[in-house]
Amino acid sequence: MHRILLFLSTLLLSLLITACSSESKNESNNNYPIKEVTDGIYYHQGIHQEPSEENMGAIANVGFIIGERCVAVIDSGGSYLEGTYLRQAITEKTDLPVCYVINSHVHPDHIFGNAAFKDDNPEFIGNEKLPAAIAARQGFFAKTFKETLGAAYKGTEFISPTRTVSIGNPVTLDLGNRKLILTAYPTSHTDNDLTVFDQKTKTLWTGDLLFMERIPVLDGSINGWLSTMQQLKKLDLNYVVPGHGTASKDLWQQGFENQIRYFTTIHDEIRVIVDNLGTIKEATETVGITEQNSWELFLDYHRRNVTASFVQLEWE
Repeated sequence: MHRILLFLSTLLLSLLITACSSESKNESNNNYPIKEVTDGIYYHQGIHQEPSEENMGAIANVGFIIGERCVAVIDSGGSYLEGTYLRQAITEKTDLPVCYVINSHVHPDHIFGNAAFKDDNPEFIGNEKLPAAIAARQGFFAKTFKETLGAAYKGTEFISPTRTVSIGNPVTLDLGNRKLILTAYPTSHTDNDLTVFDQKTKTLWTGDLLFMERIPVLDGSINGWLSTMQQLKKLDLNYVVPGHGTASKDLWQQGFENQIRYFTTIHDEIRVIVDNLGTIKEATETVGITEQNSWELFLDYHRRNVTASFVQLEWE
């Protein structure tokens, strides 16, 4: 009888541990859900908010691609804390090592999780202009986001690429029966944009060259971005993972059309004001107002987009 009771007690304890472990794993997934875009490609969809301690800066799309040899991370998150969540998500999908961390551009919501992957000793890869962009903004980013992210900022480091991609010279990476093509662009959303194309599934990670739902933010050249968007929307693709918003098989072309419409409206309306010797104040009060109901966070960024565009276009 004693042996039977001991066996039952041991069995019950084992079941409780398994249940707790399963519950903990499910809780982790609920806190940081990972979606499968297609075979071997996963992403966490950022929320349409401003970065804060509560959301740990997880406002951009980040994710990873699994090959037969290793894993490539595509953007690492908006804080060290988010980076650790992403690293854990990878562990739950595969035991393969992370061999590459690819940053699509300099903005904090895409690069602040890099330090969470230091122990993997990956190659950090970005546009050839990314190192200079990080160096130029590091002081401002550190001060601003230490306050914005609070405790979530702890552990965040500025890690520059150990390998870069130059404009006109795409780089091919092989994850093991899975090749990725990395392409750098002339100044568009920023001066250091990079895309990642998975040949196996014809999936393109655009970084912030494409925003879905959330208003796009100009930190580069309005004319350059319009030109780049025209190129990208013509590509033969099966899936697209934007920098913000929903990854899709059939919505991405409309996404580019929406962005093109938005920036074309800004461009054309500013040209009229400039030709009539109008002011930047007039532009920020009138340009692009028809777009207000088309984008989330419109009031947070639209005037900034108009100001940046006006400064560029008045000297055309």
